[in-house]
This record gives sequence, C-alpha cells and structure tokens, in this order.
Amino acid sequence: MLLLAAFPAGAAEPDLAARLELLVAAYPESLAGVEGNTLLFKDGGPPLQIDDGRTKDHQTALATGDVEDSLRQIYPLGACERTPEVDFDPGRIRSDALMMRLYGASAKAVSADLVPVEWFGETLRVTKRQGAAAALEKVRDALAARPELKRYLSPSAGVFNWRKVSGAKNMSVHSFGAALDLNTKFADYWVWSGGKPGKVPGYANKYPLEIVEIFERHGFVWGGRWYHYDTMHFEYRPDLIAIAKAAGASACR
Repeated sequence: MLLLAAFPAGAAEPDLAARLELLVAAYPESLAGVEGNTLLFKDGGPPLQIDDGRTKDHQTALATGDVEDSLRQIYPLGACERTPEVDFDPGRIRSDALMMRLYGASAKAVSADLVPVEWFGETLRVTKRQGAAAALEKVRDALAARPELKRYLSPSAGVFNWRKVSGAKNMSVHSFGAALDLNTKFADYWVWSGGKPGKVPGYANKYPLEIVEIFERHGFVWGGRWYHYDTMHFEYRPDLIAIAKAAGASACR
C-alpha cells in the first residue's frame, strides 16, 4: 500500500476493484480474473498477491512494489505537458512479479517471444506477448504519416535489454521487450541532469507531443510524464492507459 497524492487534479479515482478489472482486460492473453487478494492466470500457475498490506514510501514502492502499488497513480493523457508533482511517476512503480508472469522470468524466456518490428530503417526486437509488438506496429504506421517526426524516432536507443533500472532494484520494462527508447539526441533523463531521488532538476521537453499522443493511443505510457523523467522512454502499459481513460485523466487541464 503506497501513501501518495496519486491522482492529478480533475481526475476521478476508480476504486481498486475497477482498476483490477481494467488490468485483467488489458492482458487477456494471461490474466483470468481476480479472486480475493489475488490475480488468477490462464496458464494455471499460482495466483499472485495483489496487495501485500505494507505501507511504502515512494522509493520502497519502486524497489518492491506490488500490483496494487503499480496501479495507484493515474497517468494523464493527451498532447499537452503537465508539470508533475514530486514523486508523481505513474508507470515507474511496477510489480516485477506480475511483469515476469506476463512476459517471462528470464532473459531466455523473454527472448523466445521477441519478434522483428521494422522501425524507420531499423529492425527492433519486441515481445509479441500481450500484443506489444502489434501495438508498436500501429504506432509506427501512424507516425509514418508524419515524416517530419522521423528525426526524433530514429535511431532508436533500443528495446530489449534484460537489466534492472539504472541505480535501482526493480526491473526495467526493457527487460521484457516492451519498452522503446527514441533518438537520444533529443532526450532528457533525470539522472543525466544530476538529479537525486525526490530532488530532480526541471527540463524542457524536446519531443513533439504529437508523438506522445500517438504512443498513448496505442497503449504506451511516456516517461516524460514522470517527476523522475525519461523523455526518450515509452513502455507498453495498456492497463494504465485504460485506467486513465476511465478516470478522465487529462494532461490538458
């Protein structure tokens, strides 16, 4: 249980049951439903605890977040910028246990489901699990209609890389082949800026917000929405996008 002012102004707060229903719907390949305080899986594997009952500060939640923690902060949608409050990082808190059940618990397991996705003159290796590769192809096709945006998109800084988040204990979504970094020439990253947890310098975004809106439309969240920002980073989190829509959470107000 994470104690934070989690919901941006103007957004309704779906209760946990509603958020879990949207989570299950977002990953129909793997999730079968909810029973009490557990998620059920279609592979017949052991249920996964939703809420461990522990009160966590932000850094603890990042390191050891459970499913409930991962859904608590509402991601704001739209082709607008919003200055996030301290430690407002919707998407950075994840349940490693859930991600491993969705995508694979080792580099070898994840690698078995990577497929090629053509990306503006490159070929990326992206997981086909949970529809991630298909969603990225839809992003690519929408962006291809805007050739003036290509310089921001390529060369990509990568997709699959089995590793922990830099300087942290939790796994990066790149580990699961479900995150994409754009051209680093335009990137701002809170660590590169000399930030420390809870004390992060501001930045001026260099990526057109049309790119952000297209990624969000197809189930990806943007690291530029985070207090601990990573503006080149997009990760496939259709559950968070669905919850944002249900909450009416807009970055444009």
